[in-house]
Amino acid sequence: MPKNILGLIPIRYNSKRLHAKALLYIDNLPMVVHVYRRAKMSKLLSDVIVCCENKKIYEVLKRYNCKSIFTSKKHKNGTERIAEGYKKIKKNYNLVIDIQGDEPLINPKQIDNVINFHLNNLKCDIVVPSLNTPVSEDENVIKIAKDKNLNVLYFSRSKIPYGFRKKNKFLDKHLSIISFKPEALLKFAKSKQTKLEKFEGIELLRALEIGLKIKSPTLSGDSFAVEVKRDYIKAKNYIRKDKFYKFYK
Repeated sequence: MPKNILGLIPIRYNSKRLHAKALLYIDNLPMVVHVYRRAKMSKLLSDVIVCCENKKIYEVLKRYNCKSIFTSKKHKNGTERIAEGYKKIKKNYNLVIDIQGDEPLINPKQIDNVINFHLNNLKCDIVVPSLNTPVSEDENVIKIAKDKNLNVLYFSRSKIPYGFRKKNKFLDKHLSIISFKPEALLKFAKSKQTKLEKFEGIELLRALEIGLKIKSPTLSGDSFAVEVKRDYIKAKNYIRKDKFYKFYK
């Protein structure tokens, strides 16, 4: 039976570490347009919509024929924003995929891998894939600790698990494609911010604290978020060599 799967891209104008990064040009396109067009290359998404809160972003999206929906400026994070977007659409979906708007080099095949994994593991509420990468001290890189059955135990900006007896050479990095069961997304949005979420500045800790089950399969390849200026420079250097760019530029 065909599945109805929605891709939502949360975007806000006043990003803290790199102002208005959604509208920064990478080669000849704004960052958010790269993300939208790459998400549209997914073979499993039924639809892709950007959830925005700013007229400037809305007008840019309209100019590039990207579907969008207006959401509140009051949201504390992207998950709350897509929850509002999902409710406004008023249509039932089997899964809702949160595709972060600051990963302009996101691989559409990774989106489909996450969807397939979740469809085969519907006992879990949320799927957050990870990439096995060299140990990083960068606090902008979210690390994941998980058990042998891929259940997420914790998220942190610190190095986890800590190599006390044996130094870690690699850690699992949070990849910014998150698959939600719709009911789990709405439960998250109804819940207040939690202690660990506030402490670490990681929204999915709320999901763990309110009892939602999260699995994290390891994917191959690489991806990175544009958090600060050095990431933006890196993205501009990488984009012209990217194998997907030629199909949508």
